[in-house]
Amino acid sequence: MLDKKAVVLAVLVGILVGTGAFTMKYAEGLSYMSSDPKACVNCHIMTPQYDSWVKSSHHAQATCVDCHLPHDFIGKYIAKAENGWHHSKAFTTQNFHEPIMIKGKNKGILQHNCVECHEDMVHEIFRRDITDPDAVSCIHCHASVGHGVLPTGIGGADRGVEKERESHE
Repeated sequence: MLDKKAVVLAVLVGILVGTGAFTMKYAEGLSYMSSDPKACVNCHIMTPQYDSWVKSSHHAQATCVDCHLPHDFIGKYIAKAENGWHHSKAFTTQNFHEPIMIKGKNKGILQHNCVECHEDMVHEIFRRDITDPDAVSCIHCHASVGHGVLPTGIGGADRGVEKERESHE
Protein backbone atom coordinates (compact mmCIF):
# COMPACT_ATOMS: atom_id res chain seq x y z
CA MET A 1 0.00 0.00 0.00
CA LEU A 2 1.27 3.44 -0.86
CA ASP A 3 2.26 5.84 1.84
CA LYS A 4 -0.16 8.82 2.18
CA LYS A 5 2.75 11.27 2.01
CA ALA A 6 3.93 9.77 -1.27
CA VAL A 7 0.43 10.06 -2.78
CA VAL A 8 0.06 13.68 -1.62
CA LEU A 9 3.53 14.49 -2.97
CA ALA A 10 2.72 12.80 -6.31
CA VAL A 11 -0.55 14.75 -6.61
CA LEU A 12 1.16 18.06 -5.79
CA VAL A 13 3.98 17.39 -8.27
CA GLY A 14 1.38 16.38 -10.88
CA ILE A 15 -0.56 19.61 -10.32
CA LEU A 16 2.62 21.67 -10.51
CA VAL A 17 3.87 19.95 -13.67
CA GLY A 18 0.42 20.06 -15.29
CA THR A 19 -0.06 23.74 -14.50
CA GLY A 20 3.44 24.52 -15.75
CA ALA A 21 2.91 22.58 -18.99
CA PHE A 22 -0.48 24.25 -19.58
CA THR A 23 1.00 27.70 -18.92
CA MET A 24 3.98 27.01 -21.18
CA LYS A 25 1.66 25.89 -24.00
CA TYR A 26 -0.88 28.71 -23.47
CA ALA A 27 1.84 31.40 -23.34
CA GLU A 28 3.70 29.88 -26.31
CA GLY A 29 6.72 29.58 -24.01
CA LEU A 30 8.94 27.69 -26.43
CA SER A 31 8.72 30.56 -28.92
CA TYR A 32 10.73 32.68 -26.48
CA MET A 33 13.69 30.39 -27.02
CA SER A 34 13.91 31.66 -30.60
CA SER A 35 15.21 34.95 -31.94
CA ASP A 36 12.03 35.66 -33.90
CA PRO A 37 10.72 39.18 -33.11
CA LYS A 38 7.15 37.86 -33.44
CA ALA A 39 7.71 35.99 -30.16
CA CYS A 40 7.78 39.39 -28.46
CA VAL A 41 4.17 40.06 -29.51
CA ASN A 42 2.82 36.84 -28.01
CA CYS A 43 1.81 39.23 -25.27
CA HIS A 44 -0.48 41.93 -26.67
CA ILE A 45 1.11 44.61 -24.47
CA MET A 46 4.22 44.46 -26.69
CA THR A 47 2.35 45.16 -29.94
CA PRO A 48 3.22 48.90 -30.01
CA GLN A 49 6.91 48.09 -29.52
CA TYR A 50 6.83 45.50 -32.32
CA ASP A 51 4.86 47.76 -34.69
CA SER A 52 7.21 50.68 -34.08
CA TRP A 53 10.28 48.44 -34.58
CA VAL A 54 8.87 47.34 -37.97
CA LYS A 55 8.88 51.04 -38.99
CA SER A 56 12.27 51.80 -37.47
CA SER A 57 15.60 52.45 -39.15
CA HIS A 58 16.99 49.32 -37.47
CA HIS A 59 14.31 46.94 -38.76
CA ALA A 60 16.51 45.48 -41.51
CA GLN A 61 19.66 45.34 -39.35
CA ALA A 62 18.63 44.29 -35.84
CA THR A 63 15.97 42.21 -34.13
CA CYS A 64 14.73 42.49 -30.55
CA VAL A 65 17.34 39.96 -29.44
CA ASP A 66 20.20 41.89 -31.09
CA CYS A 67 19.45 45.01 -29.06
CA HIS A 68 17.85 43.74 -25.86
CA LEU A 69 19.86 40.63 -24.96
CA PRO A 70 23.55 39.96 -24.36
CA HIS A 71 25.28 38.48 -27.38
CA ASP A 72 27.04 35.66 -25.54
CA PHE A 73 25.15 32.34 -25.36
CA ILE A 74 24.97 31.98 -21.57
CA GLY A 75 24.25 35.66 -20.90
CA LYS A 76 21.49 35.63 -23.52
CA TYR A 77 19.63 32.72 -21.94
CA ILE A 78 20.13 34.00 -18.40
CA ALA A 79 18.62 37.34 -19.46
CA LYS A 80 15.79 35.55 -21.28
CA ALA A 81 15.01 33.53 -18.13
CA GLU A 82 15.14 36.58 -15.85
CA ASN A 83 13.02 38.68 -18.20
CA GLY A 84 10.59 35.81 -18.74
CA TRP A 85 10.08 35.47 -14.99
CA HIS A 86 9.65 39.23 -14.44
CA HIS A 87 7.41 39.70 -17.47
CA SER A 88 5.15 36.74 -16.70
CA LYS A 89 4.82 37.87 -13.08
CA ALA A 90 4.09 41.47 -14.08
CA PHE A 91 1.54 40.55 -16.76
CA THR A 92 -0.17 37.92 -14.62
CA THR A 93 -0.59 40.36 -11.72
CA GLN A 94 -1.15 43.33 -14.07
CA ASN A 95 1.52 45.20 -12.11
CA PHE A 96 3.62 47.02 -14.69
CA HIS A 97 4.26 50.54 -15.91
CA GLU A 98 2.45 51.61 -19.05
CA PRO A 99 3.96 52.22 -21.49
CA ILE A 100 6.49 49.55 -20.69
CA MET A 101 9.78 51.07 -19.62
CA ILE A 102 13.20 49.52 -19.82
CA LYS A 103 14.75 48.93 -16.40
CA GLY A 104 18.32 49.34 -15.17
CA LYS A 105 19.92 45.99 -16.00
CA ASN A 106 18.24 45.78 -19.41
CA LYS A 107 19.08 49.40 -20.12
CA GLY A 108 22.72 48.48 -19.51
CA ILE A 109 22.46 45.56 -21.95
CA LEU A 110 20.88 47.85 -24.56
CA GLN A 111 23.60 50.48 -24.05
CA HIS A 112 26.34 47.87 -24.38
CA ASN A 113 24.80 46.51 -27.60
CA CYS A 114 24.43 49.99 -29.12
CA VAL A 115 28.08 50.74 -28.44
CA GLU A 116 29.19 47.30 -29.63
CA CYS A 117 27.40 47.63 -32.98
CA HIS A 118 28.35 51.28 -33.53
CA GLU A 119 31.81 51.15 -31.99
CA ASP A 120 33.49 52.58 -35.08
CA MET A 121 31.32 55.72 -34.80
CA VAL A 122 31.26 56.21 -31.03
CA HIS A 123 34.67 55.07 -29.79
CA GLU A 124 35.74 58.67 -29.09
CA ILE A 125 32.65 59.30 -26.95
CA PHE A 126 33.21 56.21 -24.83
CA ARG A 127 36.89 56.43 -23.94
CA ARG A 128 35.89 55.60 -20.38
CA ASP A 129 33.82 52.66 -19.19
CA ILE A 130 30.32 52.68 -20.74
CA THR A 131 28.89 51.32 -17.49
CA ASP A 132 29.97 54.56 -15.75
CA PRO A 133 26.75 56.26 -14.57
CA ASP A 134 28.04 59.53 -16.05
CA ALA A 135 28.54 57.97 -19.49
CA VAL A 136 26.37 59.21 -22.32
CA SER A 137 23.25 57.09 -22.78
CA CYS A 138 22.59 56.29 -26.43
CA ILE A 139 18.81 56.29 -25.98
CA HIS A 140 18.91 59.71 -24.35
CA CYS A 141 19.35 61.26 -27.79
CA HIS A 142 18.30 58.37 -30.00
CA ALA A 143 15.10 57.25 -28.25
CA SER A 144 13.21 56.55 -31.46
CA VAL A 145 15.94 54.74 -33.42
CA GLY A 146 15.07 51.16 -32.50
CA HIS A 147 11.35 51.71 -32.32
CA GLY A 148 10.56 54.05 -35.18
CA VAL A 149 8.91 57.40 -34.78
CA LEU A 150 7.59 56.85 -31.29
CA PRO A 151 10.01 56.48 -28.36
CA THR A 152 7.96 53.49 -27.26
CA GLY A 153 8.83 51.76 -24.05
CA ILE A 154 11.42 54.25 -22.87
CA GLY A 155 9.22 56.51 -20.82
CA GLY A 156 5.83 58.02 -20.35
CA ALA A 157 3.17 58.43 -17.78
CA ASP A 158 2.07 55.56 -15.59
CA ARG A 159 -1.46 54.38 -16.35
CA GLY A 160 -2.50 55.08 -12.73
CA VAL A 161 -1.36 58.68 -13.01
CA GLU A 162 -3.30 59.12 -16.25
CA LYS A 163 -6.48 57.72 -14.70
CA GLU A 164 -6.04 59.93 -11.67
CA ARG A 165 -5.44 62.97 -13.88
CA GLU A 166 -8.59 62.21 -15.92
CA SER A 167 -10.71 61.90 -12.76
CA HIS A 168 -9.63 65.41 -11.63
CA GLU A 169 -10.50 67.08 -14.93
